[in-house]
Amino acid sequence: MRIGKYYSHLNGYEYMLVHKRQLWSEICSAINNVDASLAFNKVSKEKNRVGELLYSPSSMNQLFKDEFLKSGWVERRINYYVNSDIKTTQEIVNVQDAEKQREIIESNGYRAYRTYNQVDFVKEGVAIEVQFGKYFSVQYDLHVKHTFFYGRGDIDVGIEIIPMHSLMSNMSSGVAWYENELTNILREGRSNPSVPIVLIGIEL
Repeated sequence: MRIGKYYSHLNGYEYMLVHKRQLWSEICSAINNVDASLAFNKVSKEKNRVGELLYSPSSMNQLFKDEFLKSGWVERRINYYVNSDIKTTQEIVNVQDAEKQREIIESNGYRAYRTYNQVDFVKEGVAIEVQFGKYFSVQYDLHVKHTFFYGRGDIDVGIEIIPMHSLMSNMSSGVAWYENELTNILREGRSNPSVPIVLIGIEL
C-alpha cells in the first residue's frame, strides 16, 4: 500500500513533521508494509457484484493492526458515564474521572449509564483510526473520537486513514473514501472539527 493523497486540517501534518517526525515515519512505513494482496479474499454477495473477488475490509484492518502493533502503537479506551438530564450532563462533560461523573449523576437523582470511547492506535499524543467501515464512520471518528481525546488533552493530533476511490471501488459498497471525505471536511469550514487532523488516502 502507499499514501495517495493527504489533507492537513488545522496544521495536523505540519505538527507531525515538526513535533512527531519519527511517528510520521512509522505511519508511512506501516502503510507501505501492508500487503493488500493478502486482503483480496472476499467473494461478493452483493446483487450487482455476485461472485466478484474484492478486498476485504476486515482483513485490511487486521493487516494494518499487525503493522502498527509492531511499532508499539496500542488501542486506547476511555470509560465514562452519561445520563438523561441536560444540566447534569453539562456539569460532568468536562469531568475526566469516570467515578466522579457517576457520583455527580447519582447525587442529582439520575441513573448513570456506563459507556466508552475508543481509538484504534495511540502513541505519544497521536491517535490513529484506520477506517474501512461505512461512510458515516469517518464523521464519527473525526467529530466524536478524535475530538473527545483531544478535548481531554490525551492527544495533540488525529490521523484518519481511509481508501482512495480507486481502492474503495474494489471493496464492498458503502465504504468511506478519501475524495468524498475531503469534500465533507472542507464543506464544514476551517475550524470544524476542532482538532488537528491528517486525512490520509491510501491506494495500491
